[in-house]
Amino acid sequence: MTTEPLPEGWLEIEALDMDAQGIARRPDGKVVFVEGALPGEIVFANVHRKKNNWEAASLLAVHRESSQRVRPGCPHFGLHAGACGGCKMQHLDAAAQVAVKQRVLEDNLWRLGKVRPANVLAPIHGPAWGYRWRARLSVRHVVKKGEVLIGFHERKSRYIADMRSCAILPPHVSGWLLPLRQLIAGMHARDTCPQIEVACGDGVTALVLRHLEPLSEADLARLRAFAREQGRQHPIQWWLQPKGPDSAHRLDEDGEGGESAPPLAYSLPEFGITMPFRPTDFTQVNPHINRVLVSCALRLLDAQRGERVIDWFCGLGNFTLPLATRAGEVLGIEGSPALVARARQNLQANQRSGLAKVSFAARNLFEMTPGQLMADGQAERWLIDPPREGAFALAKSLAAIHQARLGAAATAAENASETAGESGEAPPPVSAQTLAAFASWQPPRRIVYVSCNPATLARDAGLLVHQAGYRCRAAGVVNMFPHTAHVESVAVFERAA
Repeated sequence: MTTEPLPEGWLEIEALDMDAQGIARRPDGKVVFVEGALPGEIVFANVHRKKNNWEAASLLAVHRESSQRVRPGCPHFGLHAGACGGCKMQHLDAAAQVAVKQRVLEDNLWRLGKVRPANVLAPIHGPAWGYRWRARLSVRHVVKKGEVLIGFHERKSRYIADMRSCAILPPHVSGWLLPLRQLIAGMHARDTCPQIEVACGDGVTALVLRHLEPLSEADLARLRAFAREQGRQHPIQWWLQPKGPDSAHRLDEDGEGGESAPPLAYSLPEFGITMPFRPTDFTQVNPHINRVLVSCALRLLDAQRGERVIDWFCGLGNFTLPLATRAGEVLGIEGSPALVARARQNLQANQRSGLAKVSFAARNLFEMTPGQLMADGQAERWLIDPPREGAFALAKSLAAIHQARLGAAATAAENASETAGESGEAPPPVSAQTLAAFASWQPPRRIVYVSCNPATLARDAGLLVHQAGYRCRAAGVVNMFPHTAHVESVAVFERAA
């Protein structure tokens, strides 16, 4: 920080918040969040919102520029009118983005969970551009402009950005943006198609068209022609979604000319696993990082051939099936029965010699209880990969079991002392029901927690460390979403000695 007084109205940026806004303080202590500013910069900003303790502003001018400021890689990024809201950090060097996210992770762990990892893991990162193999693109026929817009929303707006390309989408998908606009503009249903969801596999790209009314035969023919013309180098599967995600279905099961279209799937080559999926299923946005993350998580878990592992929030089996190449037995548990069914299908598709026993079960993991937790049996190791809500009920149940065991042991010791003093005989069992329920069940020795929300990870880590008898051995960031403020991470917990 500079020690000299700043000219009136200028602000020195101290840090970035979780929305990638610069944080400054006025002389009276009021915090100012400046969109577009970077740590170390001295800036002039336009304040557009004021509260008692803070202000929100946008960058107008930079007096002293950060050495980490770079030229954005996308022409649609910025603070200008109509700028795309899909990325928030393209103006910051990619390596510095990772450092910011690591600080966000550590700050959340300490501030919310009072947990400090014993070790900081090396960050997991990969390609910074063309990485987003999944995207939900909004579609709107703008009558006043006489054209169709397809893309992400403008910054802090319900309007769709006028995107001609996108640097974080795969190049072939970016190249389809303008042809897709022309396609929808020429359809009878151009006013009733609000969304196209993109899901790339290793050999084909699925385009899921959300339509509010049935499509005419002429419109269906237009979709087929688009797939034929634009899909020469990168095959296209059209899916139609008339209602919710479960209503999505293939336009044509076979490709043009009757040849079977390639399946929508991604691979995990290190483990010899191929994962078929529906385009509306949850899969990781960044396949490059996912491969590294699966390898890293399994290495940190270090499951052995004679051990049982539980994969909580298992989804399609992204971690479960690779675990089956390392462990002795794997149980995958997921809240969605439909995903469990598809995980079982993926298991059948990958059956081979040397694969451990694998089973799947559907459970509401947000209503987990200690009794339900123990009913799924003991496992030496856990892998937890929850959605943004975290794994609070799971961590709370584990903490409740640990506290009950401590309480039963303390009661037993107290009774033993009293009884021995009176008669010199061994004490009778104390709290038999509690001991029967908790004493024989052993919690996992190691837990690897993959998180997409540092706040809920910190909350759950606090429970595991302060109430469930674990220590945080290590934690580090996973840069799944370069150029965004989204923070993914992985943490390792071990039972305290």
